[in-house]
Parts: sequence; structure tokens; C-alpha cells
Amino acid sequence: MTAQAHVPHLSTGTDYHTLAARFRPLFARIAEGSLERERTRTLPFEPIRWLKEAGFGAVRVPVEHRGAGASLGQLFQLLIELAEADSNLPQALRGHFAFVEDRLNAHASTAQDVWFERFVAGDLVGCAWTEIGAVKIGDVITRVSRQGEQWVVNGTKYYSTGSIFSDWIDLFARRDDTGADVIAAVRAHQPGITLSDDWDGFGQRTTGSGTSVLTNAVVEEANIIDFSTRFKYQTAFYQLVLLAVIVGSGRAAVRDFSTETRTRKRVFSHGNAEAVSQDAQVLQVIGKASGLVYAAEAATLRAAEALQQAYLARLGHDAAAERQANVTAELESAQAQVAVVDLVLRATSDLFNALGASTTSTGKQLDRHWRNARTAASHNPVIYKERIVGDWHVNGAEPPYVWQIGGGAKQG
Repeated sequence: MTAQAHVPHLSTGTDYHTLAARFRPLFARIAEGSLERERTRTLPFEPIRWLKEAGFGAVRVPVEHRGAGASLGQLFQLLIELAEADSNLPQALRGHFAFVEDRLNAHASTAQDVWFERFVAGDLVGCAWTEIGAVKIGDVITRVSRQGEQWVVNGTKYYSTGSIFSDWIDLFARRDDTGADVIAAVRAHQPGITLSDDWDGFGQRTTGSGTSVLTNAVVEEANIIDFSTRFKYQTAFYQLVLLAVIVGSGRAAVRDFSTETRTRKRVFSHGNAEAVSQDAQVLQVIGKASGLVYAAEAATLRAAEALQQAYLARLGHDAAAERQANVTAELESAQAQVAVVDLVLRATSDLFNALGASTTSTGKQLDRHWRNARTAASHNPVIYKERIVGDWHVNGAEPPYVWQIGGGAKQG
């Protein structure tokens, strides 16, 4: 008897209002503690647990595997809503959703039931990709090697965002035996893994980012995945999570400055009304910021639809169509980045024009919205994305899908 071919299930979308209604009370609960977590730099272990228990990490898993079957547009809309509540949380979950997306793509040719079951059960996946120390561009110090009857990982990573909250770590490494680059999905809670919250940036301070040290950390052979099979629109995907973080920060800024404007009692003698909430110039500041953030959100969700088309093309049977969909996804994510960074940074800065110097009080922490947006915008430098988009328009140059950071050639 001929074995039945694997027929993948797809995540093509669900009713967004029903999906969002499931999580919005939780987002509101998360928002209640966000200011205090910012003041005290308290990592959001409890909010992450709430999200796990609510099944948030499985929203992209196909319905047939007991997930929500959300489209990528719906996922990023949810991440924007979560970012408005606390922008640190979607960034902490960035590695998780990228790994879920990779398993969804792998599902095109190989059943991923085991991983889908883990996601539905609440398992979260962190990330550890960036090498530290004297590593040159293209080199990988972290190694996967055979040790007796098992495979182990040794190395040190930085920017291990979200791993401290996670059950697994999506780790980029190189095999000692073949020299091939791989993804090693290792269990986070095992001897030989030390996770540190030593990120010292001025924004996004509670993402759980920092250093991971792996010393003979065990990885199951089935979880050593050839990097060449990684989903092709991954760079665009990672970028859109950051854009969701930035847009959510902008929405939170408009919300908080509107509240401050509504409740402010003091007015300037040379203002335009007896109450700040009625001052036409102040209202103009709020309205303009709202419009800037609206445009940023629209750009992000437009780019998310391009990613959804790349996902659908992966599960099709037309290589040329898939390649074009990946090019489009990368370009649209870069175009959105160019727009979103400028729009939201302008909005979160200009909002201070609506009120007085009292809004700079560290107790209010209103500056956190700009700081968080600025920090997220500093990843994947926008200047290079501007050049990449321009090179496409002028010369038809295909954008890069994977890039690294490391030491360059010595000057002089």
C-alpha cells in the first residue's frame, strides 16, 4: 500500500474580532502593571505566564492542530495591541513566533505535529543567535558536536531576547562534523545553560535580553535543523515584530498623553483656553501624533499581508511565485520600516509639545514610549534598508534575506 502523502494544514486567518476579544482583557491586565515594571525594571515573568496559559503562543498554529489559525496580518495586529499594553512583551516573544513560523513553513513537506502540540501546550521558544567576542562576519563560534551518545552545544550568545522566560531556545550554531550552519532547538531548563538579564539599553529594558552561556548543553538530534531550510522571509518577519513594538509604543504614547491632557489643571497665561483639554493648539498636537501612528500601523499591516502571501507561496508548488513572494515580503518590510521609524519617533517626541515640563517627570515615565521606540528602531539599521529599497528601484537588485553582524577587516 502506498503511504499517504503529507497534506499540510494552513493558517489562513480567523475572525479577528473574536480572536482579539479573547486576549484584550489580558492585555488590559498587563497594561495595569507596565508602568511599575518600567520603574523597577521588573521582568514580566507573570504576564508571560498569563499569555502562555491563554494560548497566545499558539495563535498561528493551524486550527486542525488546536491553534487559532491566525493569519500573519492578524498576528501582527495582536502584537501591536500587546505592545500598546507593554512594548517589552512582543519583543520578548519575537524568537518564539519566528520559530513557530519556521515550523509552519517546514509543515509544507514534513508533519510538525510534535512542535504544534508543544506550542498549544504553552511551550515558548526564546532565541540566541548573535555571537559575542572576537568573531568576524560569517564566522560562528557556537558549535554543535557529538559527545558519546548525545549531541551537545557549546558557546556564548548575546541578545538572547525572551530566552529567560522560555522552555526552548532557538539557537544558531555550526556543526563540528560537517561545518554546516544549523538551528539547534535546545531545552532551556537543563544543566549547562546559564541565562543572564544583562541588557543595559535605555529602552525595552524588560525584554529579558542578555547573555546565554551554553556548556555541553544537550540537544536532541531531531532538533538539529539545517539552517538552509529556514523560512525565507525570516528577516522580514523579525523586522515586522519590531515594527509592531514601535507602533504599539506610539499608540501607548497617544493614549497616555491624551490622559494627561484631559486631566491637566494648570494652564499657561498665553495659551488658548481656560482648560488644556480645550486648547486648540494642544489638541492639534495630539491629533497629529495620532495620525502619524495610524499611518505607521497601516504600513506595518500592509507589509504583514505580503508576508502572508510568502507563507502561502511556500506551501504552493510554484518555485518562481514563491521567490517573487519572498522578494516582495522583504521589500515591503523594509519600506514599512523606513516609514514607521520616522513616523513614530516623531510622534513620541512631538507629544511633549502638548504639555509642560512636568511631563518629563521620571515618576510619569512618559519618556519610556520614545525610549522604547528608539531602541526597537535601532535594530537592523534603517539606513541600510533605505539603500536596499533604492537599489531595488534603480538597479533591480534583489534584497538580502539573511545578514550577520561581527568584526570587519582592520583598517590601515
